[in-house]
Amino acid sequence: MNPLSTAPDAGRQRPRVLVRGTGLLGASIGIRLSADGHTVQLSDPSGTAESIARDIGAGQIREAGDPDPEIVVVAAPPEVTAAEAADALVEFPESVVLDVASVKAEVLRELRELALSPGHDLSPADLTRYVGTHPMAGREQSGPVAARGELFTSMPWVITPAHDPATGEQIPSPSAVAWAEEIARRCGATVHYMDPQEHDASVALISHLPQIAASLIASRLQDAPTSALALAGNGLRDVTRIAASDPNLWVQILAANAAPVVEILHGLRDDVVRLIRTLEDPRAPGRQADIAQLISEGNSGRARVPGKHGAPPQSFARLIVIVDDRPGQIAAVLNDVAKVGVNVEDMRMDHSAGHQVGMVELSVLPGRCEELAEALTELGWKVVQS
Repeated sequence: MNPLSTAPDAGRQRPRVLVRGTGLLGASIGIRLSADGHTVQLSDPSGTAESIARDIGAGQIREAGDPDPEIVVVAAPPEVTAAEAADALVEFPESVVLDVASVKAEVLRELRELALSPGHDLSPADLTRYVGTHPMAGREQSGPVAARGELFTSMPWVITPAHDPATGEQIPSPSAVAWAEEIARRCGATVHYMDPQEHDASVALISHLPQIAASLIASRLQDAPTSALALAGNGLRDVTRIAASDPNLWVQILAANAAPVVEILHGLRDDVVRLIRTLEDPRAPGRQADIAQLISEGNSGRARVPGKHGAPPQSFARLIVIVDDRPGQIAAVLNDVAKVGVNVEDMRMDHSAGHQVGMVELSVLPGRCEELAEALTELGWKVVQS
């Protein structure tokens, strides 16, 4: 009997896992599952990527004659995810196959086409072993050198089991879905379930749109005067941080999820046009109220973003500690905060233009802000409450 045909027993079973694709996500999964006691095999078209992933502890390169994996994680680029998943389903007929691509509906559509194609060995029955998933984690850097075993800790991992469009019944077996969930949990993630189309619409808004916005804004900086860029602070850095992402990957993501992205961009375009018309004559009656309304709408949207650990949004008090720009200062501040017994909910850093000082912005619960400011001042720090 296939040991994966029943629900996982987290206390006993450590199935063999093959990770196909040893980039950032694949190598990070390999590191975490290897540390959890799984035998992890690695496969990648790039021998260099395989070797790096092996050397950083993601697993061992799969060789001819190795035992078949019981679970296959397809961590390939989006444009080849369906083909890789189909090949894995055919090559390993007893294995659960899951992918971690950032778009789900297009991958599922391609897999269904392959399963119905007379010239392909994949059959509709094979899809009972396939589960689409998407870990909502990443970094600006790519490749196995950027991999981290803790990459998925406390991050959302979406599972999108396919359903028969005619009957509405779930296609993957309950045990296959249960193992997909177990792999996500063993990687430290929090599990969410969504329909593939619902998932794609969601990531278009909360992931793909921010990438587009960051890239468009950053593109305005290409010919900016150096004197202007010298004035840049955390606002510009925050907005453009993800503009450093891999262009090749984003070509594939946006092409595969174009429809929901375009729908959102139409709404964004309407707001931009509205703002342009307002600013063309900002002192005309009603125009300043319109500017305030646009900013207020942004306040409302920002307030809906979940806070720490996915909890409901909460307003924190902020204070700024001025530190010398030399080693050990930030550690010293945090050490003194710990002595006071106040928990730091968030922290940001900035540097003062033209001065050898840094500014550490600490977010704390409102009821502890005054206490912390007074304590740090007594300890010799320069503190400003914002």
